[in-house]
Amino acid sequence: MTPLDTDAVSAWLTAHLPGFHGPVDAHKFSGGQSNPTYLLTTPTHRYVLRRKPPGVLLKSAHAVEREFRVQRALADTAVPVARMHILCEDETVIGAPFYIMDEVKGRTFDAPAMPALTPPERHAIIDEMNRVLAAIHDVDLIKTGLTEYGPSGNYYRRQVDRWCAQYTATQTEDLPEMTALMAWLDAHIPEDDGQRTLVHGDYRLDNLLFDPQGTTCVAVLDWELSTLGHPYADLAAVIMQWSMPATREGRGLAGVDRAALGLWSDEDFIARYCDRRGIAPIEGFNFYLAFSYFRMAAILQGVKKRALDGNASDPARGLRLGEYVPEFARAGLSATKETL
Repeated sequence: MTPLDTDAVSAWLTAHLPGFHGPVDAHKFSGGQSNPTYLLTTPTHRYVLRRKPPGVLLKSAHAVEREFRVQRALADTAVPVARMHILCEDETVIGAPFYIMDEVKGRTFDAPAMPALTPPERHAIIDEMNRVLAAIHDVDLIKTGLTEYGPSGNYYRRQVDRWCAQYTATQTEDLPEMTALMAWLDAHIPEDDGQRTLVHGDYRLDNLLFDPQGTTCVAVLDWELSTLGHPYADLAAVIMQWSMPATREGRGLAGVDRAALGLWSDEDFIARYCDRRGIAPIEGFNFYLAFSYFRMAAILQGVKKRALDGNASDPARGLRLGEYVPEFARAGLSATKETL
Protein backbone atom coordinates (compact mmCIF):
# COMPACT_ATOMS: atom_id res chain seq x y z
CA MET A 1 0.00 0.00 0.00
CA THR A 2 1.28 3.48 -0.88
CA PRO A 3 2.52 5.38 2.21
CA LEU A 4 0.36 8.21 3.51
CA ASP A 5 1.27 11.55 1.93
CA THR A 6 1.86 13.47 5.15
CA ASP A 7 2.78 16.67 3.32
CA ALA A 8 -0.60 16.69 1.57
CA VAL A 9 -2.39 15.87 4.84
CA SER A 10 -0.56 18.64 6.68
CA ALA A 11 -1.28 21.22 3.98
CA TRP A 12 -4.98 20.36 3.86
CA LEU A 13 -5.39 20.37 7.64
CA THR A 14 -3.52 23.66 7.95
CA ALA A 15 -6.07 25.20 5.60
CA HIS A 16 -9.19 23.54 7.04
CA LEU A 17 -8.72 22.53 10.71
CA PRO A 18 -8.54 25.45 13.17
CA GLY A 19 -5.67 25.10 15.61
CA PHE A 20 -3.77 22.57 13.53
CA HIS A 21 -0.01 23.01 13.31
CA GLY A 22 2.27 20.74 11.27
CA PRO A 23 4.50 19.05 10.40
CA VAL A 24 2.94 15.58 10.64
CA ASP A 25 4.52 12.25 11.47
CA ALA A 26 2.32 9.25 10.61
CA HIS A 27 2.34 5.74 12.02
CA LYS A 28 -0.02 3.14 10.54
CA PHE A 29 -1.88 0.92 12.98
CA SER A 30 -1.41 -2.76 12.14
CA GLY A 31 -4.01 -5.51 11.96
CA GLY A 32 -7.00 -3.65 10.54
CA GLN A 33 -8.72 -5.14 7.51
CA SER A 34 -11.16 -2.36 6.65
CA ASN A 35 -10.14 1.30 6.58
CA PRO A 36 -6.42 2.04 6.98
CA THR A 37 -5.86 4.02 10.18
CA TYR A 38 -2.90 6.19 11.18
CA LEU A 39 -1.69 7.93 14.32
CA LEU A 40 -0.72 11.49 13.39
CA THR A 41 1.76 13.22 15.67
CA THR A 42 2.27 16.98 15.39
CA PRO A 43 4.28 19.37 17.59
CA THR A 44 1.13 20.24 19.56
CA HIS A 45 -1.36 17.37 19.26
CA ARG A 46 -1.94 13.70 18.44
CA TYR A 47 -4.72 12.82 16.00
CA VAL A 48 -5.98 9.69 14.28
CA LEU A 49 -6.62 9.64 10.52
CA ARG A 50 -8.92 7.02 9.02
CA ARG A 51 -9.23 6.69 5.23
CA LYS A 52 -10.76 4.50 2.59
CA PRO A 53 -8.39 1.87 1.15
CA PRO A 54 -7.09 2.19 -2.41
CA GLY A 55 -8.45 0.30 -5.38
CA VAL A 56 -11.91 -0.46 -6.69
CA LEU A 57 -14.37 -0.83 -3.80
CA LEU A 58 -17.83 -2.35 -3.54
CA LYS A 59 -20.66 0.14 -3.43
CA SER A 60 -21.30 1.39 0.14
CA ALA A 61 -18.18 -0.35 1.47
CA HIS A 62 -15.56 1.44 3.61
CA ALA A 63 -17.86 4.38 4.25
CA VAL A 64 -15.62 6.69 6.28
CA GLU A 65 -18.13 9.46 5.70
CA ARG A 66 -20.75 7.52 7.68
CA GLU A 67 -18.22 6.64 10.38
CA PHE A 68 -17.50 10.32 10.87
CA ARG A 69 -21.16 11.29 10.92
CA VAL A 70 -22.31 8.73 13.48
CA GLN A 71 -19.44 9.29 15.90
CA ARG A 72 -19.93 13.05 15.78
CA ALA A 73 -23.65 12.52 16.50
CA LEU A 74 -22.85 10.37 19.54
CA ALA A 75 -20.60 12.96 21.19
CA ASP A 76 -23.02 13.80 24.01
CA THR A 77 -24.58 10.37 24.58
CA ALA A 78 -23.86 7.42 26.89
CA VAL A 79 -21.92 5.80 24.04
CA PRO A 80 -18.20 6.61 24.37
CA VAL A 81 -16.58 7.76 21.11
CA ALA A 82 -13.52 9.72 20.08
CA ARG A 83 -13.89 13.45 19.39
CA MET A 84 -14.41 14.03 15.68
CA HIS A 85 -12.58 16.96 14.08
CA ILE A 86 -13.07 17.11 10.32
CA LEU A 87 -14.04 15.06 7.27
CA CYS A 88 -12.27 15.42 3.91
CA GLU A 89 -14.32 14.15 0.98
CA ASP A 90 -11.89 15.50 -1.64
CA GLU A 91 -10.23 12.39 -3.07
CA THR A 92 -7.50 14.44 -4.73
CA VAL A 93 -5.80 15.20 -1.39
CA ILE A 94 -4.49 11.69 -0.62
CA GLY A 95 -6.42 9.59 -3.14
CA ALA A 96 -9.42 8.78 -0.94
CA PRO A 97 -11.79 10.43 1.56
CA PHE A 98 -10.55 10.54 5.16
CA TYR A 99 -11.46 11.97 8.53
CA ILE A 100 -9.54 13.21 11.55
CA MET A 101 -10.38 12.44 15.17
CA ASP A 102 -8.63 12.76 18.50
CA GLU A 103 -6.38 10.00 19.72
CA VAL A 104 -7.99 8.25 22.71
CA LYS A 105 -5.54 6.59 25.04
CA GLY A 106 -6.67 3.17 26.15
CA ARG A 107 -6.18 -0.55 25.90
CA THR A 108 -7.80 -3.19 23.76
CA PHE A 109 -8.22 -6.90 24.29
CA ASP A 110 -7.73 -9.03 21.20
CA ALA A 111 -8.44 -12.23 23.15
CA PRO A 112 -11.83 -12.29 24.94
CA ALA A 113 -10.32 -14.57 27.60
CA MET A 114 -8.17 -11.55 28.62
CA PRO A 115 -5.38 -13.70 30.11
CA ALA A 116 -3.57 -10.80 31.81
CA LEU A 117 -6.59 -9.86 33.95
CA THR A 118 -8.09 -11.26 37.15
CA PRO A 119 -11.55 -12.90 37.22
CA PRO A 120 -13.16 -9.80 38.83
CA GLU A 121 -11.59 -7.57 36.17
CA ARG A 122 -12.81 -9.83 33.36
CA HIS A 123 -16.31 -9.84 34.83
CA ALA A 124 -16.29 -6.04 35.01
CA ILE A 125 -15.02 -5.69 31.42
CA ILE A 126 -17.82 -7.92 30.08
CA ASP A 127 -20.38 -6.04 32.16
CA GLU A 128 -19.15 -2.78 30.63
CA MET A 129 -19.30 -4.35 27.17
CA ASN A 130 -22.92 -5.27 27.91
CA ARG A 131 -23.73 -1.78 29.20
CA VAL A 132 -22.27 -0.03 26.16
CA LEU A 133 -24.14 -2.34 23.78
CA ALA A 134 -27.44 -1.51 25.48
CA ALA A 135 -26.52 2.19 25.36
CA ILE A 136 -25.94 2.01 21.59
CA HIS A 137 -29.36 0.48 21.08
CA ASP A 138 -31.02 3.03 23.38
CA VAL A 139 -29.59 6.09 21.58
CA ASP A 140 -32.30 8.68 20.93
CA LEU A 141 -32.34 8.90 17.14
CA ILE A 142 -34.22 12.19 17.12
CA LYS A 143 -31.91 14.01 19.56
CA THR A 144 -28.82 12.79 17.75
CA GLY A 145 -30.16 13.60 14.30
CA LEU A 146 -29.79 10.00 13.16
CA THR A 147 -33.38 9.27 12.12
CA GLU A 148 -32.30 9.05 8.48
CA TYR A 149 -29.03 7.19 9.12
CA GLY A 150 -30.45 3.99 7.64
CA PRO A 151 -33.41 2.97 5.49
CA SER A 152 -36.72 1.85 6.93
CA GLY A 153 -38.29 -1.54 6.42
CA ASN A 154 -37.32 -5.04 7.50
CA TYR A 155 -33.66 -4.86 8.52
CA TYR A 156 -32.94 -8.56 8.08
CA ARG A 157 -34.52 -8.68 4.64
CA ARG A 158 -32.30 -5.79 3.64
CA GLN A 159 -29.18 -7.21 5.25
CA VAL A 160 -29.57 -10.73 3.87
CA ASP A 161 -30.05 -9.32 0.37
CA ARG A 162 -27.07 -6.99 0.76
CA TRP A 163 -24.61 -9.57 2.05
CA CYS A 164 -25.75 -12.23 -0.40
CA ALA A 165 -24.94 -9.76 -3.17
CA GLN A 166 -21.61 -8.77 -1.62
CA TYR A 167 -20.62 -12.41 -1.11
CA THR A 168 -21.52 -13.26 -4.69
CA ALA A 169 -19.51 -10.29 -5.95
CA THR A 170 -16.36 -11.43 -4.09
CA GLN A 171 -16.79 -15.21 -4.28
CA THR A 172 -13.60 -17.07 -5.20
CA GLU A 173 -14.72 -20.70 -4.89
CA ASP A 174 -17.83 -22.83 -4.65
CA LEU A 175 -18.96 -23.29 -1.03
CA PRO A 176 -22.14 -25.43 -0.71
CA GLU A 177 -22.51 -24.63 3.02
CA MET A 178 -22.69 -20.92 2.28
CA THR A 179 -25.22 -21.48 -0.48
CA ALA A 180 -27.40 -23.54 1.88
CA LEU A 181 -27.09 -20.98 4.69
CA MET A 182 -28.13 -18.13 2.40
CA ALA A 183 -31.16 -20.13 1.27
CA TRP A 184 -32.22 -20.88 4.88
CA LEU A 185 -31.92 -17.25 5.95
CA ASP A 186 -33.84 -16.09 2.91
CA ALA A 187 -36.71 -18.41 3.89
CA HIS A 188 -36.74 -17.55 7.62
CA ILE A 189 -36.66 -13.74 7.77
CA PRO A 190 -38.53 -12.80 11.00
CA GLU A 191 -41.46 -10.44 10.97
CA ASP A 192 -40.58 -6.82 11.66
CA ASP A 193 -41.20 -6.31 15.41
CA GLY A 194 -40.93 -2.53 15.26
CA GLN A 195 -37.48 -2.23 16.84
CA ARG A 196 -35.39 0.26 14.88
CA THR A 197 -32.23 1.36 16.63
CA LEU A 198 -28.69 2.38 15.93
CA VAL A 199 -26.62 -0.76 15.35
CA HIS A 200 -22.84 -0.84 15.37
CA GLY A 201 -22.50 -3.64 12.84
CA ASP A 202 -19.18 -5.06 14.12
CA TYR A 203 -19.60 -5.08 17.89
CA ARG A 204 -16.97 -7.20 19.62
CA LEU A 205 -14.48 -6.81 22.44
CA ASP A 206 -11.49 -5.86 20.27
CA ASN A 207 -13.46 -2.93 18.84
CA LEU A 208 -13.74 -1.38 22.30
CA LEU A 209 -11.09 0.79 23.91
CA PHE A 210 -10.85 0.65 27.71
CA ASP A 211 -9.35 2.91 30.34
CA PRO A 212 -5.61 2.09 30.61
CA GLN A 213 -5.92 1.37 34.33
CA GLY A 214 -9.58 0.42 34.71
CA THR A 215 -12.58 -1.32 33.20
CA THR A 216 -14.48 1.67 31.80
CA CYS A 217 -14.95 1.78 28.04
CA VAL A 218 -13.50 5.05 26.73
CA ALA A 219 -14.30 4.62 23.01
CA VAL A 220 -16.19 2.35 20.64
CA LEU A 221 -14.16 1.92 17.45
CA ASP A 222 -14.79 0.92 13.82
CA TRP A 223 -18.27 2.20 12.91
CA GLU A 224 -17.89 1.34 9.24
CA LEU A 225 -20.87 -1.06 9.19
CA SER A 226 -23.17 0.99 11.43
CA THR A 227 -26.69 1.80 10.33
CA LEU A 228 -30.25 1.87 11.64
CA GLY A 229 -31.63 -1.60 12.03
CA HIS A 230 -32.44 -4.36 14.45
CA PRO A 231 -30.48 -4.50 17.73
CA TYR A 232 -30.32 -8.29 18.02
CA ALA A 233 -27.83 -8.40 15.16
CA ASP A 234 -25.21 -6.75 17.40
CA LEU A 235 -26.13 -8.95 20.36
CA ALA A 236 -25.90 -12.13 18.30
CA ALA A 237 -22.55 -11.01 16.90
CA VAL A 238 -21.09 -11.07 20.41
CA ILE A 239 -22.37 -14.60 21.04
CA MET A 240 -21.10 -15.70 17.65
CA GLN A 241 -17.61 -14.35 18.31
CA TRP A 242 -17.36 -16.17 21.64
CA SER A 243 -18.10 -19.48 19.92
CA MET A 244 -14.98 -19.17 17.78
CA PRO A 245 -11.66 -20.90 18.61
CA ALA A 246 -9.64 -19.32 21.42
CA THR A 247 -6.77 -18.49 19.06
CA ARG A 248 -5.16 -15.27 17.84
CA GLU A 249 -7.22 -15.33 14.64
CA GLY A 250 -10.38 -16.93 16.06
CA ARG A 251 -10.62 -14.53 19.01
CA GLY A 252 -13.25 -16.73 20.65
CA LEU A 253 -13.87 -18.67 23.84
CA ALA A 254 -14.46 -22.18 22.50
CA GLY A 255 -13.29 -24.71 25.11
CA VAL A 256 -12.55 -22.02 27.72
CA ASP A 257 -13.78 -22.50 31.30
CA ARG A 258 -15.64 -19.22 31.44
CA ALA A 259 -16.87 -19.51 35.02
CA ALA A 260 -13.34 -20.12 36.34
CA LEU A 261 -12.06 -17.04 34.51
CA GLY A 262 -14.87 -14.73 35.62
CA LEU A 263 -16.36 -14.61 32.11
CA TRP A 264 -20.08 -14.64 31.37
CA SER A 265 -22.16 -17.37 29.81
CA ASP A 266 -24.07 -16.58 26.62
CA GLU A 267 -27.34 -16.85 28.53
CA ASP A 268 -26.21 -14.43 31.25
CA PHE A 269 -25.02 -11.85 28.72
CA ILE A 270 -28.32 -11.98 26.81
CA ALA A 271 -30.41 -11.84 30.00
CA ARG A 272 -28.49 -8.85 31.40
CA TYR A 273 -28.81 -7.04 28.07
CA CYS A 274 -32.58 -7.56 28.11
CA ASP A 275 -32.74 -6.33 31.72
CA ARG A 276 -30.79 -3.21 30.86
CA ARG A 277 -33.08 -2.37 27.97
CA GLY A 278 -36.26 -3.39 29.77
CA ILE A 279 -37.32 -5.87 27.09
CA ALA A 280 -38.76 -9.38 27.21
CA PRO A 281 -36.62 -12.52 26.74
CA ILE A 282 -35.71 -13.04 23.08
CA GLU A 283 -37.46 -15.76 21.10
CA GLY A 284 -36.00 -17.41 18.01
CA PHE A 285 -32.46 -16.31 18.76
CA ASN A 286 -31.06 -19.00 16.44
CA PHE A 287 -32.00 -16.90 13.40
CA TYR A 288 -30.02 -13.91 14.66
CA LEU A 289 -27.06 -16.17 15.45
CA ALA A 290 -27.16 -17.88 12.04
CA PHE A 291 -27.37 -14.45 10.40
CA SER A 292 -24.28 -13.29 12.31
CA TYR A 293 -22.24 -16.26 11.10
CA PHE A 294 -23.45 -15.66 7.56
CA ARG A 295 -22.59 -11.98 7.54
CA MET A 296 -19.14 -12.59 9.01
CA ALA A 297 -18.48 -15.21 6.33
CA ALA A 298 -19.46 -12.66 3.68
CA ILE A 299 -17.26 -9.98 5.26
CA LEU A 300 -14.24 -12.29 5.43
CA GLN A 301 -14.81 -13.34 1.85
CA GLY A 302 -14.52 -9.67 0.91
CA VAL A 303 -11.31 -9.41 2.97
CA LYS A 304 -9.92 -12.45 1.15
CA LYS A 305 -10.84 -11.01 -2.26
CA ARG A 306 -9.16 -7.67 -1.45
CA ALA A 307 -6.04 -9.54 -0.32
CA LEU A 308 -5.95 -11.53 -3.55
CA ASP A 309 -6.44 -8.33 -5.54
CA GLY A 310 -3.68 -6.54 -3.61
CA ASN A 311 -5.99 -3.95 -2.02
CA ALA A 312 -6.07 -5.22 1.58
CA SER A 313 -4.63 -3.17 4.45
CA ASP A 314 -2.74 -6.31 5.59
CA PRO A 315 -2.76 -8.82 2.68
CA ALA A 316 -1.12 -11.73 4.53
CA ARG A 317 -3.56 -11.49 7.42
CA GLY A 318 -6.41 -11.02 4.98
CA LEU A 319 -5.64 -14.37 3.37
CA ARG A 320 -5.46 -16.06 6.78
CA LEU A 321 -8.82 -14.59 7.76
CA GLY A 322 -10.27 -15.73 4.45
CA GLU A 323 -9.57 -19.31 5.48
CA TYR A 324 -12.33 -18.95 8.10
CA VAL A 325 -15.12 -18.42 5.55
CA PRO A 326 -16.06 -22.14 5.33
CA GLU A 327 -15.97 -22.43 9.14
CA PHE A 328 -18.38 -19.54 9.60
CA ALA A 329 -20.68 -20.97 6.93
CA ARG A 330 -20.75 -24.37 8.66
CA ALA A 331 -21.32 -22.77 12.06
CA GLY A 332 -24.19 -20.75 10.62
CA LEU A 333 -25.85 -23.90 9.33
CA SER A 334 -25.45 -25.50 12.77
CA ALA A 335 -27.01 -22.47 14.42
CA THR A 336 -30.16 -22.89 12.35
CA LYS A 337 -30.86 -26.04 14.35
CA GLU A 338 -30.01 -24.66 17.80
CA THR A 339 -31.96 -22.81 20.48
CA LEU A 340 -30.60 -20.39 23.06
